[in-house]
Amino acid sequence: MKITLLTGKTFDFSKDFDFDIKVKKVSTAKKLVLRIDEKNHCAVVSIPKYCSQKQAMRFLKENEDWIINTLAKLPKLTNFNDGDEIRVFGKKYRISYDAKHKGTCFENDLIKVGGDKTFLHRRIKDFLKKTAVDSLAEMSLMIAKKINAKVVSVSVKDTKSRWGSCSTAGNINYNWRIVFAPEDVIYYLVCHEVSHLKHPNHSTEFWKLVEDLCPHCKDSRKWLKIKGKDLYKYN
Repeated sequence: MKITLLTGKTFDFSKDFDFDIKVKKVSTAKKLVLRIDEKNHCAVVSIPKYCSQKQAMRFLKENEDWIINTLAKLPKLTNFNDGDEIRVFGKKYRISYDAKHKGTCFENDLIKVGGDKTFLHRRIKDFLKKTAVDSLAEMSLMIAKKINAKVVSVSVKDTKSRWGSCSTAGNINYNWRIVFAPEDVIYYLVCHEVSHLKHPNHSTEFWKLVEDLCPHCKDSRKWLKIKGKDLYKYN
């Protein structure tokens, strides 16, 4: 992968590694920092402003085994396909394709989808995003009412690492893939973000409110930390 930095330098690691690498220049960084982008299945290296390619190469070589092993543990990326079984808000559904079917919908334990089969994955993804925003908005409003807080808007996004965010203006964003999590984990996430309407921080008061709203919050938070990466299975 060849990356051109803002400094005009070009770092090309395409011939040196068998995995994708993103390079980020961080002007305030004092050292090289490495992380794994679980959504895009690649290594991300943040480098100081004046780091050379030779220095970056040596750093990556020193950590090559860790990168390979960590990437190998990530769930394999796949598309939605006819016959797949998925859980949505805790309930198991099977994707059922019929070219003559109009639109996409839930029908008993099926997600029925029609149209050109080439676009099945996109149609299912769009349908799940719509389902997510409708259900999460309803849950957010219900929980906000309990604490006398106001939700201005709810939206879903395709974020890389955050499961949710809440602005001081009352706008809440959720990662749409949370629909694949167990119901208690989804409920925890909504309680977490709604609680930020009262406490825009992670203070003791904030966590007390979360626990009041969601007594199982510690277990759900732990589940999301450990199992959350598995929810990125679908592109």
